[in-house]
Amino acid sequence: MPKAFDISNPPFDRLASSEAETLRASLDIAYYRPGEAIIGRDTPADALYVVIKGTVEEWDEAGLLALLGPKDTFDSRALVHDRNGHAFVARDETLCYVIPRKTALGLIKANARFAAFFYREISQKLDELANDEEARRYGSLMNAKVGELFLHAPSFVAASDTIEAAGHRMREIGSNALFVRDGERIGIVTGMNLSKAVVLRRQSIQTPVRELANFDIVSVRPDDFVSSALLLMTKHNKRRLAVHDGERFVGVLEEIDLLGFLAGSAQVIAGRIDRASSEQDLAIAARQIEAQVRLHRRQGVKVEVIAEIVSDLNRRLMSRLFEMVAPAELRTSSCLIAMGSEGRGEQTVRTDQDNGLILEGPIESETLELFRNEFSGALERFGFPPCPGNIMVSNPAWSKPLSDYLADFRRWLAIPDQAAHMNVAIIYDAQAFAGNEQLLDKAKMALIDLIRGEQAFLAHFARAIDAFETPIGLFNNLITSEGSGDALDLKKGGIFPIVHGVRSLALEQGLRETSTDKRISRLCDLGVLRTDFGRDLKQAFRFLLMLRIDGQLAASAGTSGTLVRPAHLSSMERHLLRDALQVVKQFRDIVRHHFKLGIF
Repeated sequence: MPKAFDISNPPFDRLASSEAETLRASLDIAYYRPGEAIIGRDTPADALYVVIKGTVEEWDEAGLLALLGPKDTFDSRALVHDRNGHAFVARDETLCYVIPRKTALGLIKANARFAAFFYREISQKLDELANDEEARRYGSLMNAKVGELFLHAPSFVAASDTIEAAGHRMREIGSNALFVRDGERIGIVTGMNLSKAVVLRRQSIQTPVRELANFDIVSVRPDDFVSSALLLMTKHNKRRLAVHDGERFVGVLEEIDLLGFLAGSAQVIAGRIDRASSEQDLAIAARQIEAQVRLHRRQGVKVEVIAEIVSDLNRRLMSRLFEMVAPAELRTSSCLIAMGSEGRGEQTVRTDQDNGLILEGPIESETLELFRNEFSGALERFGFPPCPGNIMVSNPAWSKPLSDYLADFRRWLAIPDQAAHMNVAIIYDAQAFAGNEQLLDKAKMALIDLIRGEQAFLAHFARAIDAFETPIGLFNNLITSEGSGDALDLKKGGIFPIVHGVRSLALEQGLRETSTDKRISRLCDLGVLRTDFGRDLKQAFRFLLMLRIDGQLAASAGTSGTLVRPAHLSSMERHLLRDALQVVKQFRDIVRHHFKLGIF
């Protein structure tokens, strides 16, 4: 049975193959009865244990500390330091893999990455996980299939067609390569071929393309690996490959698209948005934005970078749409704003519309209404559903003059109900992305000035961190809901308390940063949060966002992707999720103490 040991279970996946064989050769299996001590308190451990079946209780002087389940590892601290102060007791009938002390210490001494798993803080552990994922995912990226890349549709011309005709055809289809049919032969002619013939060799534009075409085509199949395509391009010094499915040519793979796939093609999409001349062009770009999350996640790009890229592309898209549909008077006398996660730059998979408009002054009602309908309607056609709370440009409550917003601010502070708190959060997180940005600056400064020193309002505002329980128990066990399929809600239980707690502290300090990450940094600079805790809080937030992205990518249509099932996570991911949620609990206590929420 030791041969069945799962070497892919972290941290053992960090072992070299020879180290893994050493481990397997030394393994034993032990059985423990309910209540039997596996490691006593303040006693050295003679082995490292990995739970196969059953539950192990971890006790300290204060009582039961944690419950360990299958694939969980214990206790490296007692192993290395001879004693730890914690006891490990079988709660029920338990089977464990037993790794002898000598073997375990030898692996820890020989492999720094393996050793790091046991001793580092959550921020360092999460960095290790990110680095491991980057190496793993880049390898899987190279093993992606050619059919997953953007391919230019095949277009054919006759060998007798002229250079002039071929040039016009390339312009019509927006491609730089054409297939040339010459009887039974198929070749390729490119824009560079045409240019060299006319400019360098002074050939007539009436010359048949037969004289320019290359009939020695290098091709790949749609199910070939990306790595194979890259190798062929390098070996044959080609900038494009024909794609053939065994029966016919199905496309052309350009070097720029292959390299864009490997490096991330966000800049390509940004260029397409900037060059868009119609809503149809923007609709195509919107679909490509959606694919960026999956692409960058597969590449191992850090979650905060993915969110920033997607948010930037979405804002760029909406800014271009604003330029297309807004009349001239509106473009110079209003400010289009993104709110919610879009405003904070934390958008991942596309969600509903969350935007507004600040006007410098009154606008003719028919002109304004026409813009509201066209803008929100176009976004809906692009795949952005209407906001369930109607927080979007089409709602007159969120597209009106600055003076009306300022009146709202005063009313929200005078009547600080739940709706007022939500509205303050919306405006505070807003970011301008088109029009006169000074209008949002004035609105935010006015809001911050009104709230400055209003400790009662800020305390009530901060109370929302307790809207949802953190899904972790007294014994460090993850709490799931049977009604949700034994899952826990990452957004309610982890992401929201961090976002709102940080937002509350930042608002009190009058900070102008919008992203949660940057707000945490500034709060550390100001001494509101300890630097070491701020680092852990950032990493916990990023890890929760990463799990949420994975859930969103895997979710079926119509689901939020915020639910995660611990049973579907790896042992290391469950371990880190528990660590992250413990950080969330600590942060909630900090916010409660800071705003004296115990008096409510």
